[in-house]
Amino acid sequence: MDDRDQQQEEEAKAKATFTSSAASNMKPMSSKGKGKGKVKEQYNADAGLLAEFELSVGKSFNYSKSVIDAPLTVPDQQITAYLSRIQRGGQIQPFGCMLAIEEPSFRIISYSQNCVASLGFNIINPQIDSKGLIGIDARTLFTQPSAVSLSKAVTSREISLLNPIWVYARATQKPFYAILHRIDVGVVIDLEPARSADPALSLAGAVQSQKLAVRAISRLQSLPSGNIGILCDTVVEEIQKLTGYDRAMVYKFHDDDHGEVVSEIRRSDLEPYLGLHYPATDIPLAARFLFKQNRVRIICDCNASPVNVIQSEELKQPLCLVNSTLRSPHGCHTQYMANMGSVASLAMAVVINSNDSTKLWGLVVCHHTSPRYVPFPLRYACEFLMQAFGLQLYMELQLSAQFAEKKILRTQTLLCDMLLRDAPFGVVTQSPSIMDLVKCDGAALYYNANCLMLGITPTESQVKDIAEWLLATHGDSTGLSTDSLADAGYPGAAALGDAVCGMAMARITSKDFLFWFRSHTAKEVKWGGAKHHPEDKDDGSRMHPRSSFKAFLEVVKSRSFPWEVSEINAIHSLQLIMRDSVQEMEYSSSKQTVSAQPKDTKMQSVNELSSVACEMVRLIETATVPIFGVDSAGLINGWNQKIAELTGLQADEAMGKSLVNEAVHEDSKAAVESEEDKNVELKIKKFEINPRESVIYIVVNACTSRDYTNNVVGVCFVGQDITLEKITMDKFIRLQGDYKAIIQSLNPLIPPIFASDENTCCSEWNAAMEKLTGHTRSEVLGKMLPGEIFGQLCPVKSQDTLTKFMIVLYQGISGQDTEEIQFGFYDSKGKFVEVKLAVNGRSDAEGNIIGCFCFIQIVEPDQQKSEEGRKSEKKENFSKLKELAYIRQEIKNPLNGIRFTHKLLESTAVSENQKQFLEISEACERQIMTIIEDIELGSIEEGSWELNVEEFLLGNILDAIVSQVMILLREKNLQLFHEVPEEIKTLPLYGDRIRLQLVLLNFLLNAVRHAPSPDGWVEINVSRSLKLIQDSNESIHLQFRFTHPGKGIPTAIILDMFDGGSQCSTQEGLALNISKKILGRMNGDVRYVRELDRCYFLIDLELNIPKNTQKGSQSEPSRITTSAPAKLPF
Repeated sequence: MDDRDQQQEEEAKAKATFTSSAASNMKPMSSKGKGKGKVKEQYNADAGLLAEFELSVGKSFNYSKSVIDAPLTVPDQQITAYLSRIQRGGQIQPFGCMLAIEEPSFRIISYSQNCVASLGFNIINPQIDSKGLIGIDARTLFTQPSAVSLSKAVTSREISLLNPIWVYARATQKPFYAILHRIDVGVVIDLEPARSADPALSLAGAVQSQKLAVRAISRLQSLPSGNIGILCDTVVEEIQKLTGYDRAMVYKFHDDDHGEVVSEIRRSDLEPYLGLHYPATDIPLAARFLFKQNRVRIICDCNASPVNVIQSEELKQPLCLVNSTLRSPHGCHTQYMANMGSVASLAMAVVINSNDSTKLWGLVVCHHTSPRYVPFPLRYACEFLMQAFGLQLYMELQLSAQFAEKKILRTQTLLCDMLLRDAPFGVVTQSPSIMDLVKCDGAALYYNANCLMLGITPTESQVKDIAEWLLATHGDSTGLSTDSLADAGYPGAAALGDAVCGMAMARITSKDFLFWFRSHTAKEVKWGGAKHHPEDKDDGSRMHPRSSFKAFLEVVKSRSFPWEVSEINAIHSLQLIMRDSVQEMEYSSSKQTVSAQPKDTKMQSVNELSSVACEMVRLIETATVPIFGVDSAGLINGWNQKIAELTGLQADEAMGKSLVNEAVHEDSKAAVESEEDKNVELKIKKFEINPRESVIYIVVNACTSRDYTNNVVGVCFVGQDITLEKITMDKFIRLQGDYKAIIQSLNPLIPPIFASDENTCCSEWNAAMEKLTGHTRSEVLGKMLPGEIFGQLCPVKSQDTLTKFMIVLYQGISGQDTEEIQFGFYDSKGKFVEVKLAVNGRSDAEGNIIGCFCFIQIVEPDQQKSEEGRKSEKKENFSKLKELAYIRQEIKNPLNGIRFTHKLLESTAVSENQKQFLEISEACERQIMTIIEDIELGSIEEGSWELNVEEFLLGNILDAIVSQVMILLREKNLQLFHEVPEEIKTLPLYGDRIRLQLVLLNFLLNAVRHAPSPDGWVEINVSRSLKLIQDSNESIHLQFRFTHPGKGIPTAIILDMFDGGSQCSTQEGLALNISKKILGRMNGDVRYVRELDRCYFLIDLELNIPKNTQKGSQSEPSRITTSAPAKLPF
């Protein structure tokens, strides 16, 4: 063996996790030094892999082999170069441009090469290409209002709260999203082209994105608890709906840093990755650090050439691009994406906040097979959704840990009971056994040189050999755990094979052991992709999920899943109980004398009772909740490890102290006077040197201990630590002190006031606001002011109203001066309230902005109508309702006659063309009947009607709606164009056919009405974008586009469509508003887009595909054709 092999063997041994239970409660060794060593080891592997890839340009690069044979150490210069390449790569993606400025002068110190062309600065200054932008005032590149907005943003303390800032290039007037963040040398300004030239529309889109995110969060919060899988499945569904990517996945990082796809939704023709595991090097530690800083990462086109960043010579190192939205990915990553057929991606960090630390739990990753750009406002909404997902996930993980702990406690209790009857063999011979305590493949008891084995274990001789090896090499250890006996240095590991790789051991006597065994990880891991053909070979040289999976299996070869801390603690607790039970049993055996007389029954009962008491004491000592007790004099006689850990007072020091006078705080003395009580809050002193808090807060249940004469001899307290919750509440109460009296005052002179925190969530809502809106404080607290409160609970008239409110709200939160604005909303009874709104920033004691106060002044409406006028109006409305009911009934009569005539015609001999006309006519009749039945608009507003689902062909619906606009097309001399693939026309679908027909007709009819005449045109496009498979149900995503030239539909009608409802000002707007609501009930959405010379309705809809659909069950596909001149355009 050479020196290198020996060094590798020693390092492998060092990786094994050996612990002494006496010293560390059987927990895996995790000293600070070892944690740093693991991180450095991973950085070495990442840096070596990256360097090898860069050196292999033009040569072969065997990815699997490089991962498996990753270097243990690399030169420090190589790690430095690796980190610099990841964080300071000097390139950006070409979908935007970037500036870096010096504060506060705005002098450009760095810029991307495409800045000049993107901003059109070469138009103003043709010499700029030779001179460059270094040293120029960045504000001169933008219009004056844009420059003012950027100046204000840069002076803000929390610059990211204002993103994105809407700016215009001075030379071209093109709009951009400006996304700012601070770095060590100044401010980086990422500029992403905006689609619309109207900033109000952009802000409205951002609000809509936030609404969609809030809707998704509500769905997450409504899920039943206790199932992390359902939570992950739901979040990928919502992200896929928000962003439209072909694939969305939840990617979880395991404790050993390898990754796993735990949830997935994808296009049906894509290969599944669900269940796939990846080695830790697939997402390097440096990249994981970046995800904690910049939590949403977009790559629009991995095939696009990156743009170089030019910087001033005065900068000592390349510009830091960690938080840049445009940062270019490394070539290694883009090659990986290209190999797996993914052109664009969106990755979002799932971060869990636990006390004072943050942990990157995993990622939500989206892939697309073609270039795709998601605007910044929508990405911001996705980030908000990820924050909520992280909170929900953290609660689910805590709940899961509690369930596991309860299960372990139940198992321990049963094992204790078995030990009382049959020690020590009961834990192996009876059910439940020690295999039920922790997850394992096998277990064994080695006692008095004999073995009792369960499940998959080494042979008896091999177990004895392991015991002898432990005694020889780890004689001072009372417990150990390892995920690889080979790495731990056990000489016989190779003979065990893959069946036994990991082991946990607890020593119960000097020579007796309990063992738990685990098989290799690959046994638990199954490839989630499509099956290979027997002759197919994985190309290990390509960076691809299959290669990663292959590399992962090689990395974990002869290794099991690691032992969790909770499992080690459970083993340790059982070890303590077993050790004492065996010692007592051996002690009793040594004291016994040979006698023919039967045992004294009473003495046996006393011994059993004593043994039970001992086991109870041990359970109390190892409990994870604080437990303590006092005698009849109030002196402490019980103090378990948890209460000692919380207070800093060890058990031997606590014994004999007065609980009331020496341990409990003055405020809680009265609370401990009663003998038995539940949910009593106690303040207990801390005995540490310089503790962060002087007391701890515990909620306890007290129960008395009595002797055989029923006299109280003591009290036992079982508690729960609530210190963190209590401190948080106290801070909140102190923070509220400065305005609590005003906010909660019922004085009628106090105006309506509400408050926002820094995240635009409602933090206060006074009595006057409750009276004004009809919504109580408990209804609104914690909800988002824009969208959830003003938008859903209190609807506003238009999107512009909500946009103005958002602007002034964010200005107040950022500490800017604001002006009073006109504002209005509908209260809980539907009455419109017109007010003036003033917003002022809210600061804490240190002057930090923590939100804002909003003050309302009510504008009294003009008394235009007298009481008599209102009564007359009510009477007139009632009369109209009666007329409407009469007309509704009378229309049904002739319609029934028409339907009967059609039935007679169908029974006669008619041609194929006539059959199609009859089908179209029948569809129109059913549409009329549906309109009559749905004439109660209130039911549509409330969504209280039911969908009438049936199977249909999309082509039949298109024929029906076109037939209803043909007369108008001819009257206006308009041409009708269509682009509908044949496979879409003949596609069987499942849904509410007639209501879908009604909705599509309304949008098409408005396009025809507002097309210019004569010589105008209308175009119909239908496309399929995504086929989804979920729970064995197939659905398809369809997109309808009804296009017409000209200026478009009047703004008032469009506003009525989106925000009108019962307050619509136009009849066309009311019809469109109803259609939009019906479409929403069908899980669809509609937008109206204005372009330079044309406008169009864009309708997105998801419909189910019937199972086992037989061809010919619907109308024949040949009926939908363009060949016959007498037929419709379809």
